[in-house]
Amino acid sequence: MFWMRTLCVFNNKGGVGKTTLLCNLAAYFALERHAKVLVVDADPQCNATAYMLAEAKVEKLYASSADDRTINALITSLKKSRGFSAPPVARSTGFGVDLVPGDPRFALAEDFLAKDWFEATNGQERGLKTTYFLKDLISWAEDEEYDYVFFDIGPSLGAINRTVLLSCDYFILPMSSDIFSLRGLQNIQVAIQGWLKGIGRGLEVYEEENSEPFELEDGSIVSADGIKFVGYVTQQYTAKTVGGKKQPVKSFEKIIKRIGPAIERSLVQPLNNGADLDYNLGEIPYFQSLVPMSQTATKPIFALKSADGIVGAHFDKVKEFNKVIGLIASNVENNLEEADWV
Repeated sequence: MFWMRTLCVFNNKGGVGKTTLLCNLAAYFALERHAKVLVVDADPQCNATAYMLAEAKVEKLYASSADDRTINALITSLKKSRGFSAPPVARSTGFGVDLVPGDPRFALAEDFLAKDWFEATNGQERGLKTTYFLKDLISWAEDEEYDYVFFDIGPSLGAINRTVLLSCDYFILPMSSDIFSLRGLQNIQVAIQGWLKGIGRGLEVYEEENSEPFELEDGSIVSADGIKFVGYVTQQYTAKTVGGKKQPVKSFEKIIKRIGPAIERSLVQPLNNGADLDYNLGEIPYFQSLVPMSQTATKPIFALKSADGIVGAHFDKVKEFNKVIGLIASNVENNLEEADWV
């Protein structure tokens, strides 16, 4: 049975490596697992677009003021009540994925989505259609037989991210090894639970007033079951080698040890009903100059070659990253197989 997965890599804290993780994970599924992958750049900063497409292609993409080349086409169509049409898709050859390019103007959708959220929580059809407009994109992707759809979003708890998180099945949390990431977990919990409560109330009101559940354009019924938490990836720590194994230096290790219990309290118990899974998907230490080299080459880190500037000790680092991202991909797959968590 075909089953497409929709995921976003999310943290309301900036600078935790969300886009780098998402693009490399999506590329690993595409290039190493031979999956059909779609990446949707829903971050107005457009970092995923700049990372996955060659500079000349990006310049050409934004040379026109028209919306028909980016994610902005979807929101423009929604505002003008034109209904859903197939999204603009670019091919990232280096990453092996299809991409719905981001657009800086997508930031203007924040106010529009925020305004219609009030209508959605009161069961009004317009508000529900606006809140779930990405569900039509997901339905299209399923018809196109994508195996995975990854959404890249910015570091906020705003209306755009709310719309993405309510539309996705799962989210992965990148964590930097600092106290601020730990303190931000409760904000994520409160926000997601509040959104689910609000949209759940809106769907109930709609069904009561219309004697039928709210449906998308394709006739599928929307429920407020809620997004599930797949796991977290610890990033941006300094490692040392002890007994042939990499481990964080002491200052980072103290914080990393607190991540698991904090995740359990703030995400596993309230969002996953305490489902017993290994939520630690993996750890990514600093890989020095490999990230900018990857960006320049428009390739995932694990696919870098000598032609991309890899020399000497860099080759070992590329191999190391391949193992790290491969382990994370396997752990994500393992947890996704437990889809009947509740």
